[in-house]
Amino acid sequence: MKSLIFSLLMIFPFFVFGQEDERGYIVKVGDMAPDFTMKLTTGETIKLSDLKGKTVMLQFTASWCGVCRKEMPFIEKDIWQKYKNNPNFVLFGIDRDEPLEKVQKFISDTKITYPVGLDPNADIFSLYAEKKAGITRNIIIDKNGKIVMLTRLFDEKEFYEMVALIDKMVN
Repeated sequence: MKSLIFSLLMIFPFFVFGQEDERGYIVKVGDMAPDFTMKLTTGETIKLSDLKGKTVMLQFTASWCGVCRKEMPFIEKDIWQKYKNNPNFVLFGIDRDEPLEKVQKFISDTKITYPVGLDPNADIFSLYAEKKAGITRNIIIDKNGKIVMLTRLFDEKEFYEMVALIDKMVN
């Protein structure tokens, strides 16, 4: 019996233990960022792999997330307004599984100006984290497409470490 269990663990380790980390991520720092195509609220379509050569920040969010609403003004003021004209940087909010009208109201309510994409069925989210894991999450991707930072929830110290990292990467 022990050898059967050992064999199964060798063949299916993620099936048995789950492949997400303690924060629900299924990716880790150093991994290549999973590629995706996303439609923005403006109707424009972007593909992550087309952004190679730039520092990319992805912010997973939703209108029902109180922590997201707390963090978004910081992202707007301390990241977007600072770097929006830097050709080496892009930022996308990614709204998890909500219709366009609700996302547009959310953008208006929070007074953010950075671009937001739609993630029907949380398909993009599930490339990075366990589909039912919580948000807010930020993912920083370097110019080569590698993940260099993963955040979960909103901690001001960690947030400003992320701002310092972005500053170092784009300047």
